[in-house]
Amino acid sequence: MNIFLQSSVWSPFLPPQNATEAAAVDNLYGFIFWLSVVLFLLVVGPMFYFVFKYRVRAGETAKPTPRITHHLGLELTWSVIPSILCLVIAVWGFWDFMNLGNAPADAEEIYVTGAQWVWNFEHKDGTKEINELHVPEGKTFKLILTSQDVIHSFFIPDFRVKHDLPPGRYTSIWFTPNGVGNHQVFCTEYCGDSHSQMLATVKVMTRKDYDEWNRVGTPLGPDETPEKRGEKLYREKSCITCHSIDGIRMTGPSFKGIFGTPQPLTDGSSAIADENYIRESILNPQAKIVATFTPVMPPFQGMLKDNDITCLIAYIKSLK
Repeated sequence: MNIFLQSSVWSPFLPPQNATEAAAVDNLYGFIFWLSVVLFLLVVGPMFYFVFKYRVRAGETAKPTPRITHHLGLELTWSVIPSILCLVIAVWGFWDFMNLGNAPADAEEIYVTGAQWVWNFEHKDGTKEINELHVPEGKTFKLILTSQDVIHSFFIPDFRVKHDLPPGRYTSIWFTPNGVGNHQVFCTEYCGDSHSQMLATVKVMTRKDYDEWNRVGTPLGPDETPEKRGEKLYREKSCITCHSIDGIRMTGPSFKGIFGTPQPLTDGSSAIADENYIRESILNPQAKIVATFTPVMPPFQGMLKDNDITCLIAYIKSLK
């Protein structure tokens, strides 16, 4: 594609173009923006000039304006040219709309479900993510969108893609990411009191890094410990909504001091809360139900990689 069309000359106020299709959106937006600037100057500029040139100066008497009927050439000019420009914008916009509305046949599908107030992603291999979406650079993806409750709207500014998620039906968007790094996802349809916190991140990776992530999960950062990562996951994966870390009873058992202690189960037996017990409770929480608690926790099979589970276990072990 023409380098000029990909530059910021057309769209100096927009986020970076981190999807191949973003240039098409920016080109039309840039055309409309600069056309508006030119038309504004052509209309308002002469207006101010005439106001200044033909003003009534001190000591002068205002003269009556001569009666003017019409000017056929001028009237045709300001009718025909704007009509042509509107037609160009309409055809251009419709063309881009159709292209952006029909994903290529080889696009990999990812299911996205919006719910108050979280984004759930499911890959074709069964991998599930919450408020994070990992994708490799240069591959085309089609997101199939739906909502569990109210209308949400999925928007990635860096990719120039946005679509509403009406409950009870499916919509879709597609993109080919070309910028390695993190890209913010917003919900742009007011959906309740935590609407502004319904955020997610699309993490675009190199193919090598993506394959490694798909195998074991995100590696620790240079200054990140397993306990710190576990604490972050405890909040991001919504463990905080059911499990306290201070001993207070909630929907599920508190994590405080649980590691290494016997847990009474509903069948009358008990189990030591070691690494294997915690891993099983995360992936298959119905296997062993702690006495006096109800089996309401959903399984996290496919939603957490091995690294994530290891870090969560390390965090729980640190809660003395």
